[in-house]
Amino acid sequence: MRRIVLDTETTGLDPALGHRVIEIGAVEMVDRRPTGRTYHVYLNPEREVDPGAQAVHGLSNEFLADKPRFAEQVDAFLAFVDAAELIIHNAPFDLGFLNAELGRLERGVLSACTQGVVDTLKMARQLHPGQKNNLDALCRRYGVDNSGREYHGALLDSELLAEVWLAMTRGQETLAIDPVIMAPQAFKLTGVSDIKLRVIEPDPSELEAHENYLKALSKESKKELPAW
Repeated sequence: MRRIVLDTETTGLDPALGHRVIEIGAVEMVDRRPTGRTYHVYLNPEREVDPGAQAVHGLSNEFLADKPRFAEQVDAFLAFVDAAELIIHNAPFDLGFLNAELGRLERGVLSACTQGVVDTLKMARQLHPGQKNNLDALCRRYGVDNSGREYHGALLDSELLAEVWLAMTRGQETLAIDPVIMAPQAFKLTGVSDIKLRVIEPDPSELEAHENYLKALSKESKKELPAW
């Protein structure tokens, strides 16, 4: 199966407010193995980057000024993700921005040319409820080296997410783990009826000592105790 691990960086948090995609990074995997093929592009968003967003990814207006527009890269991007399953951390965020970019060009939505989306944030919340599940936290949890991640970067984050996803799904293809149902006879112990247990009877002196102990206890508590 062909999968594309994908990430974006943007000018801000909400495409409905006119924020744009400024970086796309994607890594190809086939049958759970990275192929070495990647897609990476910086984009001129035709608007300014919010200072808060720049603090996260480090991409400035000056750096992006001479980069291509999304319209110039859309065909190459769609060709790379075509007919693949997408793996995205916090998928609604990236899909919202990419679909907004496609909508401006009247190119439909991303789901029209792909084979579904796996949201690794949703998976992580199911696997690790109540814990931090951002990419840095998952890298630490699964032993993925993210020491080179000074800023968020679409291609680097896609490469890290590919390793995290492989670790999260090792031994299974989905989170739907079928319960193992064993036949009743699988729990039946064999040979128990053949075991002869040795019964040790108390001798008269032990019975007498026990009886005296009960009498003393009854006297001390001022209650008559049963003769066990």
